[in-house]
Amino acid sequence: MTRTRRRTLLAIGGLALTVAGATALPAAAQGPSFPCGKASSGSIEALICSDARLSALDRKLADVYAAAARKAANERPPVLRAEQRGWLKGRDECWKSLDRGACVEESYVRRIAELQARYRLVAATGSVWFVCENDRCSEIVVTFFRTDPPTLIAARGDSVSLMFLEQGAGGTKYRGRNELFREHQGEHG
Repeated sequence: MTRTRRRTLLAIGGLALTVAGATALPAAAQGPSFPCGKASSGSIEALICSDARLSALDRKLADVYAAAARKAANERPPVLRAEQRGWLKGRDECWKSLDRGACVEESYVRRIAELQARYRLVAATGSVWFVCENDRCSEIVVTFFRTDPPTLIAARGDSVSLMFLEQGAGGTKYRGRNELFREHQGEHG
């Protein structure tokens, strides 16, 4: 975000004031990545427009999505755009939540981390290979990413699963939709 210092002439009811050294932010950088004028009252988009924190997350997601789209340009079949439409529908389901703001925020944070890991937009912290009973066909490769929250991608053949870190008393766990990877005192399972 670029900040500029300039002299600003402010006119209020016929009275002109010159404000020296005022800091102006580009208007587009203060709101979300979409036009708020089209947001329906009471909608999730209206909530995002009215909340600076959610607007900032929306702008960040737009940047991350653009970077992912550049990497996915030759993806066949094109999956990213369809997944994003599905994510938007899921985000908009936050209207059912008791704490809509927290629901929307979590949705953005997880989507940003997902795109960063899937499209390798952040550094991987390392990979671990697992082979069950010396059968190379059962090899599982787990790659950890420096996202917020931390993520991992576990791959076995053509099957790939993204998992998010869950801290717990029994050790570190990463949970996906139907998968669980846990580490307890240096042991993976």
